[in-house]
Amino acid sequence: MVSAYTVPPIYAAFVWWFSTGAVLLLVGRSGRFEVSRAFLAGVLLAGSLGGLALTAGDISVGGAYTAFTCTILLWGAQEIAFLAGWLTGPRPQPCPVGAIGPKRFGLALQAILYHEFALLACGAAVAALTWGGANQIGLWTFAALWVLRQSAKINLFLGVPVTNDELMPEAVQFLKTFFARKPVSAFFPLSVTLATAVLVIMIQRIVEVAITPFDIVGLTLVSTLFALGVVEHWFMLLPLPAITLWGWGMRSGFPPEDTTMEQEQDVKTAMAPPNLVVLANVRSDAAPPKLSPGACARQRLEDQFRQSYREQQAREGLTAAHTICPEPAATIKGRTS
Repeated sequence: MVSAYTVPPIYAAFVWWFSTGAVLLLVGRSGRFEVSRAFLAGVLLAGSLGGLALTAGDISVGGAYTAFTCTILLWGAQEIAFLAGWLTGPRPQPCPVGAIGPKRFGLALQAILYHEFALLACGAAVAALTWGGANQIGLWTFAALWVLRQSAKINLFLGVPVTNDELMPEAVQFLKTFFARKPVSAFFPLSVTLATAVLVIMIQRIVEVAITPFDIVGLTLVSTLFALGVVEHWFMLLPLPAITLWGWGMRSGFPPEDTTMEQEQDVKTAMAPPNLVVLANVRSDAAPPKLSPGACARQRLEDQFRQSYREQQAREGLTAAHTICPEPAATIKGRTS
């Protein structure tokens, strides 16, 4: 009976952490493994819906774990479609400079409208598959995820000190322009307070109402997930970089050639004497490697620096040629020797 209280929080926390990192890992490399990602998202979608349908009447402990896991997989499938840029909105473009108020809100909604419809469709599918069934863990889990996600989106739009936008893959980088990095609005304490109140009610039901192992496990799984969602809200306020939790999933966003270039550049800079410009070794017979946008920007900066250095050296050479005059030869009694 003790395991009904101790195992579900550990399982829910691991699934929350691992599923987030796995999604980031899958969508991190833009343009690569596109077919594989689409196939995996389709398998997750079909498998999770099928699992929810099979466990709708299962009130065993295994049924609770299965329904919870299937809902997480369903959420992961739609997150893959969203973060890969397949399902965003009718206007997947950055926010124009100067857009404020209702105009900014309308543009933000257009940027994610298809994704919001997909979430509602998934929620309707979960409700239809579990309608009338004794196992409602899947529906509770999806409702918790949806409420917390909407709250997080609103807070990011209205303004928070820490946006953690470094977690966003390249395909949806335009959404960062709709985030406001500033002190929290009045909505933040309201949303966190309400979420905490709901969490307290869930814990109270576990202690006072839940009797069967199914009820205890199911409520503990959902309440743990809800508590982690509240913690994610505090990540927007406290200087705790979320990338420390999912850095292993973000490594896929940087091609190996980029990290190798950065390491080689750091070594050359450290070994070079002061005032010495380190130029990259370029072979004319070698084909130029494909670089990511970040590497291209870095290359342009290096080229500009080299050009400025050459122009400065040329100007100094001309100045020296004009100012330095040849000394007259030594003379003896006024005559040149």
